[in-house]
Amino acid sequence: MNGALIKYISALLLFGSNGVVAACIALSSYEIVFFRTLTGSLLLIGIFLILRGKLTFPEKKREFAFLVVSGITMGASWMFLYEAYQQIGVSLSSLLYYCGPVIVMVLSPLLFREKLTRQKTAGFIAVLFGIVLVNGQALFTGTITFGLFCGAMSAVMYAAMVIFNKKAGKITGLENSMLQLLFSFLTVFVFTGVFKGFAFEIAGGDLLPLLFLGVVNTGIGCYLYFSSIGRLPVQTVAICGYLEPLSAVFFSVLLLGEVIGPVQIIGAVFILGGAILGEVSGFRKSINKE
Repeated sequence: MNGALIKYISALLLFGSNGVVAACIALSSYEIVFFRTLTGSLLLIGIFLILRGKLTFPEKKREFAFLVVSGITMGASWMFLYEAYQQIGVSLSSLLYYCGPVIVMVLSPLLFREKLTRQKTAGFIAVLFGIVLVNGQALFTGTITFGLFCGAMSAVMYAAMVIFNKKAGKITGLENSMLQLLFSFLTVFVFTGVFKGFAFEIAGGDLLPLLFLGVVNTGIGCYLYFSSIGRLPVQTVAICGYLEPLSAVFFSVLLLGEVIGPVQIIGAVFILGGAILGEVSGFRKSINKE
């Protein structure tokens, strides 16, 4: 378990540094996501072949369909997120992005017949309050920027990704992450071809961070993530998972010089604290059932 925990935390820290690495790349958001998903999916396919993995999705057509949709929404969420990085910065974008799990929590009574407890409701209210604090000025003045819109949409697409991936629960492990990342790439590929074209101009200084983002942060990060979560308690996975947005905010302040005011710090505490409160409620419910 210690080895799995180290792998899991390493993956979270890699994911948390995505915005910092992306800030070193002078490409548009969709181009960054294009190369990230391309490189990451090729690496996972290579790992799958080296490990002689067995494809199970042909016998699980319904779950495969859900996984395809999950991959599509993951590609969309990343395009929105990386555009938000460029528009409003890494720290605020990351906080908005991680409202996605809270959306799943609120929709779970309708989608998964899970009861919305008082604790989950309190967590949801705390997250809403945190969003108001983090983006208070824009919300009250009515100046919702395109960056805030992209950050919010990244959370919505994140929630859709989680929901459809949960419905594809019979396709697990490396096969799940490989297929999901592959369909994420295909989504970005189609979007790029239809709306932007493939006339990429990559400067020499962009090549190394672009490869690092695709190979290390995406390919290796996904492998560490999906190879460890199955060996860890559910509570550990969910609670430790919030190291990712925390580290994203920390890295952006430390390495990019982004400034977060006291009110926004309090808002971040409410967002992450409310999300964790909802997670803890789910654990207690499952423990009581057992």
